[in-house]
Amino acid sequence: MDHHVHTIEVTINGKKYRETVESRLLLSDFLREICGLTGTHVGCEHGVCGACTVQVNGSAVRSCLLFAVQTDGQEIKTVEGLAEPGSLTPLQQNFSECHGLQCGFCTAGILMSTDDFLRQHACPSTKEIKEMLSGHLCRCTGYDGIVKAIEKTVKEKNVAEDKEMKLCT
Repeated sequence: MDHHVHTIEVTINGKKYRETVESRLLLSDFLREICGLTGTHVGCEHGVCGACTVQVNGSAVRSCLLFAVQTDGQEIKTVEGLAEPGSLTPLQQNFSECHGLQCGFCTAGILMSTDDFLRQHACPSTKEIKEMLSGHLCRCTGYDGIVKAIEKTVKEKNVAEDKEMKLCT
């Protein structure tokens, strides 16, 4: 038996995958090359740019810093799994409306981090949003539209849930 090859089972965006992978295969490469989920982008391959961010068991992680074998038995969500096919989440819609993306290379990673962040922070301040975004490199937007899109999503969610907006200040 080759000790450099492992069979892993993961659930990605609700679909089960059972694949044989080399020990050294990065999660980012597994997602893109083996599973065909090319929405996860690979930038720096050092965990700095954030483009490869996905969620493992609900937490945002850099897929270029994990080996695929480390996710055996885990639940993974990529940008393809954020919304139902053919639809957009409110966050994705607001990125479009607020001009939060241009070339789109960084967008998938930012969406995945923001999705996790907003589950943990119902009413984040602009400063907290910017701190979360500091883990992502965007060369196009200047971040203003990204921050506005996130703030708009928070406001709409709180209005929809009939929360008093003063809780968010």
